Amino acid sequence: MPTVNGTPLTRHGSRVPAIPTRPASAATQAAAPRPARTRATTTARPTGTPAPTIATMIICLPDALPAQALTSHQLDTHLNVTGTLTPVFWAVAQLRVWQRQQMIGLRKGRPGPCAGGPVRLLDLHGMRHAAAVGAGIRYQIWQQVVHGTRAATPWPLFETRHLTDPDRYPLDTAIAEFHAQPRVHAMRLHAAAAPGPGQPSVGELEMYQAGQMAYQHYRAASAVAGDAMLTADGRKLAPASDALAHRITYLEQALAHLDTLDPDQRLLAVAL
Repeated sequence: MPTVNGTPLTRHGSRVPAIPTRPASAATQAAAPRPARTRATTTARPTGTPAPTIATMIICLPDALPAQALTSHQLDTHLNVTGTLTPVFWAVAQLRVWQRQQMIGLRKGRPGPCAGGPVRLLDLHGMRHAAAVGAGIRYQIWQQVVHGTRAATPWPLFETRHLTDPDRYPLDTAIAEFHAQPRVHAMRLHAAAAPGPGQPSVGELEMYQAGQMAYQHYRAASAVAGDAMLTADGRKLAPASDALAHRITYLEQALAHLDTLDPDQRLLAVAL
């Protein structure tokens, strides 16, 4: 398996955020679980390019794939993806009884969470709207948290510098310098004082610094596109790294592909 900085990688990138949540030694970071396991791997990522964080993959299912194959233990056999079904999608309101049989992993609730189904039965518009509203609230909190601090350098730049010349710029130095920034101090202190879901994450620092509308668009697009996408013909779309520019490029490609899908095309969300 190829490695970068002592961390095994696969063609799906990293499955946990590359952002360090606290200062740690290089040995500790190298031991952190980062791979998204798949059956096959490709050649090593070029030195100096951090692996992207791939937590959720959206799969456009081939028409010939039977419904009985859509279970976590069958994904590797049929799609060459090792992961678990995750209910990130919403079913449309007032789903008919016969339509429920077409949904994948449908759970109780309003809106009904599910792991996938035909595009016409998924409330993608509602998902994007809700994600944008939530992002707007988080941005307002973030703005208050970091008020008075200077813009900070995002973690991907520190990681890239380390991977480019690890001998002259060790990982522990990169982590220490990233955490030494006043804006990062403010965000970490807020997270420590007000733990729980929905709080601004240091991992999205670059997205927040792009502005409120940009952050809302980013979260809305990510709600339906995930972190990577596998098309029905086997093509993989994914960001080149966690840098915002690369994330935006991926989201542009993924949203454009979603717009071309037939209403009967089935989507599946998988946590890697």
